[in-house]
Amino acid sequence: MTNLALFDLDHTLLPTDSDKEWGRFLVRQGAVERDSYAQANEAFYQDYRAGRLDMPAYLRFCLAPLARYPRDQLDAWHAQYMEESILPHVRPEALELLDMHRKAGDLCAIVTATNTFVTRPIAKAFGVDHLIGTEPATVCDDPNARYTGEYVGTPSFREGKITRTEAWLASLGKTWGDFNHAFFYSDSANDVPLMEKVNHPVATNPDEALREIALARRWPILELFQ
Repeated sequence: MTNLALFDLDHTLLPTDSDKEWGRFLVRQGAVERDSYAQANEAFYQDYRAGRLDMPAYLRFCLAPLARYPRDQLDAWHAQYMEESILPHVRPEALELLDMHRKAGDLCAIVTATNTFVTRPIAKAFGVDHLIGTEPATVCDDPNARYTGEYVGTPSFREGKITRTEAWLASLGKTWGDFNHAFFYSDSANDVPLMEKVNHPVATNPDEALREIALARRWPILELFQ
């Protein structure tokens, strides 16, 4: 029977935060107001790390710049962002972990709260075909149209990661019961709901809060980037 392997992205497969780095990139390009955007970006990041992020407010903040620019400009910026901010952080340890699961025949997916505009090319760089991320809305729901600055469906954050993962599995004609072993690798205590759902949670490069939970529950701890 095929097993299931789920991976958070930021600080799990990447030793950095792709959403925060995208915000920093926009500041460097002059696409957003430098001081106020940088300050807000950092404040939201600290709220996330502390487990108190207001997700709807954050999404309004981080998706707003997508609505200001045409898709070709955003795509050009994203290609530059990949070269400058992401690809230098794609580490062999993460690629080896993914490859271990692929060689075992496991069904692999990245499950991230970061929006899919930012993360889809990153998933491709990791060679992962299945991406579950927060979906930015487009004009008239046309996937090639301009972004609206809103999002559609359930954000893949905290319990929303369970909702979105189950919807993805259903789209494949599968449920949790189709897998003897389901793994989820994450660094963040925000991901405890999904970690509790699988039978193989792995605290990966864990933050302080998740490390305490993992030790108390005897979950494996993986320091991927030591």
